[in-house]
Amino acid sequence: MEVIRLPSKMQSWALDQRAHGFTLAVVPTMGYLHEGHRSLMRIARRRAGRVIVTIFVNPTQFGPNEDFERYPRDWERDRAICEAEGVDVVFAPDVGDMYAPDHSVWVEETRLSRGLCGAYRPGHFRGVATVVLKLFHLTQPHVAVFGEKDAQQLRIIRRMVRDLNLPIEIVPGPTVREPDGLAMSSRNAYLSPDERRQAAGLWKALQAVQARFAQGERRAAALIETVRMELARTAPSAVPQYIELVDDETLEPIEQIRDRPALLALAVFLGTTRLIDHIVLSP
Repeated sequence: MEVIRLPSKMQSWALDQRAHGFTLAVVPTMGYLHEGHRSLMRIARRRAGRVIVTIFVNPTQFGPNEDFERYPRDWERDRAICEAEGVDVVFAPDVGDMYAPDHSVWVEETRLSRGLCGAYRPGHFRGVATVVLKLFHLTQPHVAVFGEKDAQQLRIIRRMVRDLNLPIEIVPGPTVREPDGLAMSSRNAYLSPDERRQAAGLWKALQAVQARFAQGERRAAALIETVRMELARTAPSAVPQYIELVDDETLEPIEQIRDRPALLALAVFLGTTRLIDHIVLSP
């Protein structure tokens, strides 16, 4: 496995591999890798002859009061995981090599990013779209694998690829969960033991919604209230930032599920840790 730090070297390597007929897949990450990331690497390996994992904690997607400085990092562990998964290249650039001091060009999606997390994290998805496009240019992938856990991000990346005519296939990877249902996330490391126990309540709340939907409930207000009641029961310390039912494609709020899939998404705080999760409800 090769570790590449310089963007110019990464791009040269990728172009050379393409010239030799290899299919390239990239798995963009911010490091502190876990089983969810491993699952994405395995999908990439099945889809391509060469697998690239990027490890870059991107400062432009963090707000001024967010956790960029304390975001968990463990380079040696990340490197070992990538090597164990048979990754060909880890691209781990420095911030100064990714963004010039006078950087002034941004990629901004203006519809799908308005609600959900985008409403509470101004500039976040602008930073995500910008860095992902830069990583695409540098790694030259035929395939890019993203986790379904970050539902809004996945839909925004797909929209960017569509609208900018990028010749890249976006492949989703299913959310990987702990035995108690908590979606795996690097930020789970922030949770205290009691917060970690309560965090399982997010999945319990979504399962309760799934059950009500299966019984025929289609009203947004009723499904959202189910989440609130279940969180109050299983995660009493959780403070919801949002619980919303939106169209799965447009991400516009809906009052009732009719003939199109809907996304029920939530973000909650347990202490200072922000957790997100979702389910898709298909009629």
